[in-house]
Amino acid sequence: MRVLVVGAGAIGGYFGGRLLQAGRDVTFLVRPRRAAQLASAGLVIKSPRGDLRLQAPPTILSENIREAFDLVLLSCKAYDLAGAVDSFAAAIGPATLILPLLNGMRHLDALDERFGASHVLGGLCIIASTLDAERSVVHLNDQDSLVFGVRDGAERDQARSECVRGIENELQNAGFDARLSGQIVQEMWEKWVLLAALAGVTCLMRAAIGDTVASPGGGPLILEMLDECAAIAAGEGFAPRAAFLDRARAALTAKDSTLTASMLRDLESNAPVEADHVLGDLLRRRRGLATSRAAPSPLSLAYTHLKAYETRRARILAAAQHAGR
Repeated sequence: MRVLVVGAGAIGGYFGGRLLQAGRDVTFLVRPRRAAQLASAGLVIKSPRGDLRLQAPPTILSENIREAFDLVLLSCKAYDLAGAVDSFAAAIGPATLILPLLNGMRHLDALDERFGASHVLGGLCIIASTLDAERSVVHLNDQDSLVFGVRDGAERDQARSECVRGIENELQNAGFDARLSGQIVQEMWEKWVLLAALAGVTCLMRAAIGDTVASPGGGPLILEMLDECAAIAAGEGFAPRAAFLDRARAALTAKDSTLTASMLRDLESNAPVEADHVLGDLLRRRRGLATSRAAPSPLSLAYTHLKAYETRRARILAAAQHAGR
């Protein structure tokens, strides 16, 4: 199976690197600068589950794609989605399946519209990773799970069934946890609920979960944020399951927890953030939910906070560009 990994960043670099280490036929779709870095320094992964250095991993530039791939593994940031879609369009053939690992749901609409829903699987990953100053992939914990499945809950025909099973075989025993799910959309919604609550709280407070729990009113604020996100999911027909909510409450209220969202790391490094895709789209789906609050909800406050950051960041960047002319 020919696998095209879009990008070689914190997510694509990790899972693509593990697949390549396991002997899979993997090619990284990258920009020229990243291609040069990988050619000279290799793909480096620093992980509690084993470090890895792959010398000169296979790469391709968008303009050089001439043939279709069997699987496209997509793990870009939401704000880069439009450009990423254009970059790998030539790799999509009649039987190609796209496995997106973005958070939320809005990206599915864009992929369905461009390529057709039959080409787009549901997927999620559970991992904390980043790139360091040398562009090495740094795995920050011991979780590295990838879950995928057919979004309609059924494999519609024999050919598609064989393709999905082929992907399952390709991803298993490749140095990370991989699982085919029969409820992938439910699991995607549950991850979105957890992530939105985590990102909303840690970005709003500019602090880790444990720091917020230790602060006056912190614990109730976290639980109110989680309840709001869960209510929106329920209103869309994907009420989080009781066992998930129990785990989420425990994780988000753990004393001394250093847990933060990657969005906070992006914010603190003055990088772009996925405010609209993770928080804004969830708020957009809040239609019909009754509220007696006179003040904005926690999720609304967190979203406003992030949008104010984006506005200020854009203004500063524009001023710097103007000054440099």
